[in-house]
Amino acid sequence: MTNEQLRAMALGLPGAEQRETWGHPTFRVRNRIFVGMAAGGTTASVKASREEQAALIATDPATFSVAPNVGRHGWVEVRLDGVDPEEMQELVTEAWCSTAPKRAVAEFDGD
Repeated sequence: MTNEQLRAMALGLPGAEQRETWGHPTFRVRNRIFVGMAAGGTTASVKASREEQAALIATDPATFSVAPNVGRHGWVEVRLDGVDPEEMQELVTEAWCSTAPKRAVAEFDGD
């Protein structure tokens, strides 16, 4: 999984935009972050529930961990070189769905 693949996944979702924040790229929908890439490019933080966070870490602690600063809210840090692209696509899409307006999610689900 590369930074460019992650960028394409995030920006491929309706209304998503990239913005530089805290010195690294973040991906937002309606000004709310759902994915952030680390400045070094080896990890990304993805919005998730605390239950999803716990399950991911339990399944593969070498790839998933509690994200710095926002982990207490469920965010997951993902090692890009260890994650399957299909799984990352699912995580990014779920993060977008939990952040985007309900109408946009309904339209997306209808497609």
